[in-house]
Amino acid sequence: MDRNSDDDDAGNALQNAPFNGEAPLLSSNLFMDQVGEVVLTLNSDGLSWNSLDSPENGGASCLGIKLENEVPNEVKLSDVYAVELITKGAIYKSKLPKAGAVLLGFEPYDSEMYRFTVHSFQKSKTQPNLWVLAVYTFGHKDLPTCEMWVNRVNAFLNMEVGRPKNLLIFIHPMSGKGNGRRTWETVAPIFVRAKVNTKVIVTQRAGQAFDVMASTKNKELSSYDGVLAVGGDGFFNEILNGFLSSRYKAPYPPAPAGFVHPVGNDHCSSDHDLNETVTETSQHDEDQSHQDQSPLLGSEQYHGSRLPNSNQDTDFRIPSERFRFGIIPAGSTDAIVICTTGARDPVTSALHIVLGKRVCLDIAQVVRWKATATSKVEPLVHYTASFSGYGFYGDVISESEKYRWMGPKRYDYAGTKVFLRHRSYEAEIAYLEVDAEHTNSVSNKGYSCSRAQTFRNSNKCERVICRRNCNICNTNSVDMSSTATSRTPYFRPEEARWLRSKGRFLSVGAAIISNRNERAPDGLVVDAHLSDGFMHLILIKDCPRALYLWHLTELARKGGNPLNFEFVEHHKTTAFTFTSSGKESVWNLDGELFKAHQLSAQVFRGLITLFASGPEV
Repeated sequence: MDRNSDDDDAGNALQNAPFNGEAPLLSSNLFMDQVGEVVLTLNSDGLSWNSLDSPENGGASCLGIKLENEVPNEVKLSDVYAVELITKGAIYKSKLPKAGAVLLGFEPYDSEMYRFTVHSFQKSKTQPNLWVLAVYTFGHKDLPTCEMWVNRVNAFLNMEVGRPKNLLIFIHPMSGKGNGRRTWETVAPIFVRAKVNTKVIVTQRAGQAFDVMASTKNKELSSYDGVLAVGGDGFFNEILNGFLSSRYKAPYPPAPAGFVHPVGNDHCSSDHDLNETVTETSQHDEDQSHQDQSPLLGSEQYHGSRLPNSNQDTDFRIPSERFRFGIIPAGSTDAIVICTTGARDPVTSALHIVLGKRVCLDIAQVVRWKATATSKVEPLVHYTASFSGYGFYGDVISESEKYRWMGPKRYDYAGTKVFLRHRSYEAEIAYLEVDAEHTNSVSNKGYSCSRAQTFRNSNKCERVICRRNCNICNTNSVDMSSTATSRTPYFRPEEARWLRSKGRFLSVGAAIISNRNERAPDGLVVDAHLSDGFMHLILIKDCPRALYLWHLTELARKGGNPLNFEFVEHHKTTAFTFTSSGKESVWNLDGELFKAHQLSAQVFRGLITLFASGPEV
C-alpha cells in the first residue's frame, strides 16, 4: 500500500476527466478485486473503472500463459440492484480464487482493506436471455471513502423509477419436482440485498392463493407494488383468477346469433353471476400436496369462496401500471416465464423483478355456459394468461392426474397414452373474423396474409417474433385509463362477422402467447405476441395417427412448422365460441382442468403487467 500513500486525499477528490461526454459526478482511486488498482467513476448513467496497472501487467500469467481479465469496465445504474458495505478483507489483482492467487504469488494489496460491493448481472455468452449474478468488489483503506461511494450510488438507485419496494409472495411448496420452497430460498437474498420488503405465504392447500387474493381488501393490496408466484403456470393462474374475480368489471364475450346466452352482451360479468362465481377445483398442474382433496373430474366441488364485489373497500384500477405480477419459475413447464423473459431461470426472473422491468400481457376471459349437455345454463368465469385447450390437451391434463406421483414426467407418459388412444370429438367453433387491415395496422411488419382464415401456407407469411421492445406490442399500446369494453381491439358489434368450423377435431387450442417450453421450443404459434390483443385459434381436424404424429413432431422441433398441414386450421381472432356435441367435454386452461360443454372466450389487450421485459432473442 506504500506506493499509494497519497490515495487518502485522492479518494475524495473529484476528477475532471469527462466520461461519455459528461463530467463525472464522483471519481476516486480504489482497488478492485480481480482487477487491481483502478479509477472508479460515477456518472448519471453508470459506473466505470479504468485500470492503473501498466498494460503489460493488465492480466495475470501462469507458466507463461496469460490469464485474460474478463471483468467488464463499466456497469449501468439501471442494471445495478444493490450496493452495500461488506466486512474488511483482501483485494486481489488476479481473478483466480484466493488459494490459487496466493499459490501463484498474487498477494493481496491489504489483508484488512475496507470493501463495498456493487450487485448487478451479466448476460450469458451462450444464452443471452439468461442473466447471471455479477458482483464487483472495491476496496480502500479509508472507511469514509467506501461509505461515500455506497451512499452516492444508493442515492441514484433510489431514484430509479418502477422498482418494487413491497411485494406479496405466494410459494407453492410442491410445484414441479416439489422444490418451490427451495427455489425461493435460492433467490431470496437478491430481494434482501435490493431492500425489497416481502410478505411470504407458503400455501398449505389447493386454492389458498385464490382465496387470499380474492378476499384481500383493495386498500391492503394497494400497499404492495405487486404479487409474485413461486411455482408454475397453474399456480400463477390461480393467483390471477383470485385477483380478477371480484375486481375486474368486464362484459361477457360476444357470441353469434343462436349461441346459448342468458344475458345480453352489454352486461358485465362482475355485475351478476361473477359475484356468485367460484373457481372450479382442479389441482395445480404441479400440485402434489393434496391428492386426497382433489375431486373427481365429474364432481362439482369448489375451492373458491363466494366473494361479492361489496367486500372491496376501494376501487382497484385494472389495468394498473404500478401493480405488477411476477413469476419465479418452479413448475413443470413454465411457459409464461419463458415467453416473457426468454429463460426458465429463477435468478433471471428475480433480477427482472427487483430491477422493475415491465411488459404488458394479454389475458383471455373464458366463460363456461354449460358444464354438460344436460346441465342448465350457469355462467362461470375464468381467466387465462397463456393457453386454453380441448381434446388432446384436455385429455392429457386429465390423464396426468392419475400419475401425480411421477412428477413432471407424468405429462410425457399421459401424452403417449392419449396419442395412442387417438380420440376425436364432434364440436362446433365460431370465431370473429378480423380484417387484414386491422391486423396489419398493429404493425407494417405483421402478417402479410393475416386475415382470420386458414394459414396452411403460413411458412410463406412474414413471421415477426415477439421480443424485447416489440414494435407490434408497443404500437397502439393500451391506454391505462381505457374501459374494459374498449380493451378488446377492433371489435364493433355492428361490423362483426362470425365464421364457423364444424366437424370432428383431435384438438382445439387458443394460444394467447407463443407458449414456448422445453417440449415445444418455438411454442404452439411461433409469432404470437404478448400484448397485441389477439388469440391464435388452432383447430386440428381428425386425421390418421401418422399425420398427427408428424404434426406433433414438427411442434417439438426447433424451426418446425406444425401449422402447415391440410388438417390444421389457424385463425387469428379476438373472440370465439365452442359447443361440444358429446356428453363430456374437458378443457385445459393454463394447466387447470375445466369442465365445459359450451363456452365463449375473448381476449383483453394488456390487461395485466408483468415484472419482465420480453425475450432478447
